[in-house]
Amino acid sequence: MSMDLNVKKATRNAFRITSKRGMTCIRIRVPGGHMAAGYLDIVKRIATDFGNGTVHLTIRQGFEIPGIPFERMEEVNRVLRGLLEGIEAKLGIEIPDWEGGYPAAGTRNVSACIGNRVCPFANYDTTALAGRIEAAIYPNHHHVKVALTGCPNDCIKAHTQDFGIIGQAEVEIDPDRCIGCEACAVNCRRRVTGAIEMRDFRAVHDSRRCIGCGECVLKCPTRAWTRNPTKYYRVIILGRTGKRNPRLAATFLEWVIEDVVLGMLRNVYGFIDEHIDKSLPKEHLGYIVDRVGYPIFRDTVLKDLDLGPKGRIAERLDFHGYWYERDCALK
Repeated sequence: MSMDLNVKKATRNAFRITSKRGMTCIRIRVPGGHMAAGYLDIVKRIATDFGNGTVHLTIRQGFEIPGIPFERMEEVNRVLRGLLEGIEAKLGIEIPDWEGGYPAAGTRNVSACIGNRVCPFANYDTTALAGRIEAAIYPNHHHVKVALTGCPNDCIKAHTQDFGIIGQAEVEIDPDRCIGCEACAVNCRRRVTGAIEMRDFRAVHDSRRCIGCGECVLKCPTRAWTRNPTKYYRVIILGRTGKRNPRLAATFLEWVIEDVVLGMLRNVYGFIDEHIDKSLPKEHLGYIVDRVGYPIFRDTVLKDLDLGPKGRIAERLDFHGYWYERDCALK
């Protein structure tokens, strides 16, 4: 490794320190995993002109381009200007130096399933919301992972993220159009939560058990079921992989609107600033909350936010995971 390389500056500039001496790897952000195909020309140019000619597709829907010599990082940053101005600037993000590359890499690329632009199960446009979230939280150095999924099928695996945003559909039924075929009730009983039952040959909806998947709308042959046009979201939090205590995210909020989602994500950085263990190179959000406590986290990230008439908040977080050391305990 070059002795004059500022490792902290390089990693914040989205370059990785790799296993090959003198070589780095650049991380390319693709908010929501969606971009115009023309930007692939820039990715190709960086890979062929500066890297080893290969591109790695990351689990977070970005690109990593390996084999870049340390001394060529500034050149790579100048080429990246086309991506920054074409993607980040269009989202309303102000980059301090357009030829200086990415100003931060701690907050990871916002990932998303393909959403309702393509998928009939999705309850919202994940690509569009991913862009608005990117504009709300980037650039930032804190290690935060956000994933968006259009419905409870969770194709993006949001349950392993710090924040998972799951689309919820408030469904409504026109009893005059219901023919009692039971298609919705059978599907809900077999594949979802059994929130629909038949009474007097008509479908009846139990809102307490409904998770807002919206599949009843797709199953109905007479279009008796419809989705309320208002977009609602379930927010699951603090899922993680890692070496200590892998676990699935737990439900934090249900039936909240987009303004709550964006406000909560903006507020989380103040919580991290106040409570992060500064003696560590980085501390994942879940471990900070484990140490500080759920009530403080909840009150901080929801400060000044109106959850609305349908919004619900978890009284506690019920995690499912395991410890690698069975006798390990947080101190």
